[in-house]
Amino acid sequence: MSVIDTLKARGFLKQTVNGEELEKLLDSKKVTFYVGFDPTADSLHIGHYIPIMAMAHMQKAGHRPICLFGGGTAMVGDPTGRTDMRSMLSKEQIASNIEHFKAQMSRFLDFDGENSAIMVNNADWLLNLNYVDFLRDIGVCFSVNRMLTAECFKQRLERGLSFLEFNYMLMQGYDFYRLYEDYGCVLQLGGDDQWSNMLAGEDLIRRKTGKEAYAMTCTLLLTSEGKKMGKTAKGALWLDENKTTPYEFYQYFRNVEDAKVEECMKLLTFMDLDEIAELTKYKDERINVAKERLAYEVTKLVHGVEKADEARKQAQGAFGGNQADMPTVEVEKTDFIPDIMVSAGITKSKGEARTLISGGGVSVNDQKVTGLTLDKAVLDKGEFILHKGKKVHVKVILK
Repeated sequence: MSVIDTLKARGFLKQTVNGEELEKLLDSKKVTFYVGFDPTADSLHIGHYIPIMAMAHMQKAGHRPICLFGGGTAMVGDPTGRTDMRSMLSKEQIASNIEHFKAQMSRFLDFDGENSAIMVNNADWLLNLNYVDFLRDIGVCFSVNRMLTAECFKQRLERGLSFLEFNYMLMQGYDFYRLYEDYGCVLQLGGDDQWSNMLAGEDLIRRKTGKEAYAMTCTLLLTSEGKKMGKTAKGALWLDENKTTPYEFYQYFRNVEDAKVEECMKLLTFMDLDEIAELTKYKDERINVAKERLAYEVTKLVHGVEKADEARKQAQGAFGGNQADMPTVEVEKTDFIPDIMVSAGITKSKGEARTLISGGGVSVNDQKVTGLTLDKAVLDKGEFILHKGKKVHVKVILK
C-alpha cells in the first residue's frame, strides 16, 4: 500500500494540489515535506495531532519531514479561524514555546534515522528581511483581489482585518519558497483550515521558479455537530501533562462520541485497520471496549506506556474498581462546593458549578448535592469522592 493509499484509508486526506502527480512522485522517490507550527502557546494541543500523525506515516514510508516552527510568523499571528486579533507575544515567549514544541515533537517523529526529521525556525529568514526588498521580490507575486477571496480573510473583513495579519499569507507562502530553495522541500502538509495559505506558497514557487510544488491538507477532527474536537472543562486538550493530565487526556477519549470512535482510531493511532474494523463494528454497549482501547492507545502515544497504564488504572478505579486507584486532587480546605469543583479542575467557573448542582448533576460520595456547602461530617473527615454526572469521578482531599 502506498503512503497516499494509507492516508486515504485512514481518513487523513481532504484536499490536494496536483494530486495525481503528487501520488506518482511519492511512489517513485524520497520527498521532503513540511508542516508549520506557530508557537502561540507553550504546548502542542490535539489540533496539532492529526498533521503530526500524517507526518509520522509519511516518514515511515521513507519521506523526510521538516517541522517548521513559526518564530517569525508567530510575531504576526495567523488570522485563520479567528474572529479577533491574536495576542502579541514577545520574542522570549516565542523562543520558550518553541523549545516545548521540540520536546513534544520528538515523541512522534524520528530525528536520528536515515530519513530523519529536521527542525527549522522561520525566524531565521523572516526577522531580518528588508521590507521594501520583500515587497518588490515577493509581494509583486500576490494578487490582493485573490487574497480577499480566501476564507481566512473573508470572515474577518466585517470585524476588521489589520494590515499586520494581511501579511501572514505572504509570510507563509515565503516559508514554502525558502524551504523549497534551501532544503528541496516540494510538499506542504497541514490542516484543511490552512488551504488558502498553502495555495499561496505553491503558487509562489511556481511563479518564482517555474517548477511545480504540492500541497496536501488533512481533515480536521470535528464533533458530530461540526465543532472542533478537543475542548475540556479546562479549555484545550493539551499534549503537555502539566496542562492536561494523562488521566484527563485518557478520559476525554474514553468518553468520545460513539460515532467518532472509528475515525479517532484511524487518525490518532497506528492500530491495524482490520483490528479497528473489528472493534468498532458493534453499535451497542460493546463500543465501550473500543473506547477504552482508543483512550489507551492515544494516551500511550502522547504520554508513554507507564502514564497510559496509570491513567487506565485510575479510570477503572473511578468506575467501580479500587478507590485507591482513583484520580486524586488536593484542594484548599473549604466547605463551599463550587470552589472545590473549580480547584479540582472539574468546572471552569463557580457559575458553571452552581448550574450543575442545581441541575442535579453533582454528588458527594453517594449523596446527590442539593446545596452549595459540604456536610460537616464530610468536611471534618477531609476527603470524599466527587462525582460530576456519570463520567467524572475524583477523590478530593481537603488540605
